[in-house]
Amino acid sequence: MDWDKLRIFHAVADAGSLTHAGDSLHLSQSAVSRQIRALEEQLNTTLFHRHARGLILTEQGELLFDATRAMTKRLDAAAARIRDSEEEVFGELRVTTPIGFGTLWLAPRMRKLYESYPNLKIDLILEERVLDLPMREADVAIRMKEPSQADLIRKRLMSVKMRLYATRSYLEKAGALETLEDFENHRLVCQNPSSAQVSAGAAMVQELMSYNIPSLLTVNNYFGVLQAVLNDLGVGVLPDYLPQHFPSLERVLPEVESGDVPVFLAYPEELRQSKRVAAFRDFVQEEVQAHRRRLREQREN
Repeated sequence: MDWDKLRIFHAVADAGSLTHAGDSLHLSQSAVSRQIRALEEQLNTTLFHRHARGLILTEQGELLFDATRAMTKRLDAAAARIRDSEEEVFGELRVTTPIGFGTLWLAPRMRKLYESYPNLKIDLILEERVLDLPMREADVAIRMKEPSQADLIRKRLMSVKMRLYATRSYLEKAGALETLEDFENHRLVCQNPSSAQVSAGAAMVQELMSYNIPSLLTVNNYFGVLQAVLNDLGVGVLPDYLPQHFPSLERVLPEVESGDVPVFLAYPEELRQSKRVAAFRDFVQEEVQAHRRRLREQREN
């Protein structure tokens, strides 16, 4: 269907007059009338009743006007996003991240972002599934592995290590855990190795599962692992940044840890100039630097 004809139809339906629509479109009344007749012939229907007071939409015209009105709203929204790349930071930004990282690391820090940009609207999409950024399922992603999709700008933010933690109350009831062989008396709580985005942590979990572990709980995200560990369900495989937020966690078997789990920020090439994306990227990088400083100060003390 010809977009020019739809655009002219929408203007006529909105104005209720060929003359007024022509004025807004900088077209003559006869040119507007020809386009409307051509569209009616194409659709084999009548879109307007001609009335002394102007043009009135038919039932079929109302259906088409609903569609063009929705299209216009989407175009206006797109135009706002385009302006955002050149003007101030405003509008919606869809951010996707794994459930555990988004819940336990990102969300608690976002107050600072809103303090700087109160007109920003963040849609935080907590998904273990890897959303398709080039297909605009989200604008920005934070992932626990390097993105493999093409046409993405990516930046490594930091690395985390997966380690073993339990509560003191659990260890007092279940007994000390001094070697991997002691797992025969304990329950392991971890992400399922087949879960998306577990990266280097999966190798650690697979190695642990090679020992005689009679009781096992797997969860598809480590927010669930944390909740189980905090409620004395077992020894959990968790990221190393959590103990500073949950002092009841105690590290066990300190010689056991995963390799580096990379944390990447990524967004489509087409959003390179977006002020919203730049504001979020800079905020996350500043928080990562602050996180590193806190860890360094803790080690020095």
